[in-house]
Amino acid sequence: MRGLQLPLSQTQRIRLQRAFEKLQSLSSKANSDASVTVADTIPVNYEDAFLKGHGTTDLNGELVATVCGVVERINKLVYVRGLRARYKPEVGDIVVGRVVEVAQKRWRLEINFSQDAILMLSSMNMPDGIQRRRTALDELNMRGIFEENDVVCAEVRNFQHDGSLQLQARSQKYGKLEKGQLLIIDPYLVKKSKSHFHHLEQFGIDLILGRNGFIWVGEHVETRDGMVVDQANSSEQSMVLEEKNQTHTPLEMRQNICRIANAVRVLSTLGFSMDADLIMETVELSSSLKIDIHDMIGSEFHVLVAEREAERRSLMGKRRR
Repeated sequence: MRGLQLPLSQTQRIRLQRAFEKLQSLSSKANSDASVTVADTIPVNYEDAFLKGHGTTDLNGELVATVCGVVERINKLVYVRGLRARYKPEVGDIVVGRVVEVAQKRWRLEINFSQDAILMLSSMNMPDGIQRRRTALDELNMRGIFEENDVVCAEVRNFQHDGSLQLQARSQKYGKLEKGQLLIIDPYLVKKSKSHFHHLEQFGIDLILGRNGFIWVGEHVETRDGMVVDQANSSEQSMVLEEKNQTHTPLEMRQNICRIANAVRVLSTLGFSMDADLIMETVELSSSLKIDIHDMIGSEFHVLVAEREAERRSLMGKRRR
């Protein structure tokens, strides 16, 4: 059962095993080669030309997998994408990272990649919101923007010749993240989607699903896309921001953050792909059953979530028919 490290009773173990078996049968019906293990045969049409990619090889005239993962097909290329692997960035990915160093005209961020990512001072918006050349004074004030251990949201800009990764944060939706929790899960659980920024209005929470497996759950922050504002509005906004920063996060808000964060932890432990709808369904399940926030990471709630997900996918399969 995916190597779960949970203290399950015998009854819970049987229930969880049945739920996973049901999920596996539903997955196999939907896509027979969705996931493979080592030496599994990958079905291909030998009449059409195809290219063998990473994680595949020929064995006795058949295409077999050499790693555990998910079969991907891009035109004629067939390859296996490994599951338990480090993050492999693509240009345009939304990532969440932690600042590890403030260097000359740049910040270095840990983003679960083989190398630290680089965020240049020239690749982000300045606090005043005005488009201008960066000065020596801006470089001296870099620690006033981001310092070590700050959590930052950014976008993958490009790759350098040495393999290093450059980020950019030129939109108001990017930048420093505060008053929340940073969760680290396996990157393969976060699928690429149209939007990785989610405002959960009923809770007043911002949920950011980083493609690198870094998930941010924090208090909602209003953003503006307008870049240039007059001096009066700018000073008023700065005063409001200072007042907000001085206030403490209310208890109810902290409880909402913890409940949503625990829902992410449960889904990650069970190996379910992350999306805002599934996370919210898990949160609503815990609330409807009046499960305490601390009890959400217990064995019983893991079993309930797995059973609920198996039932949901079964209903979706019947509707498609």
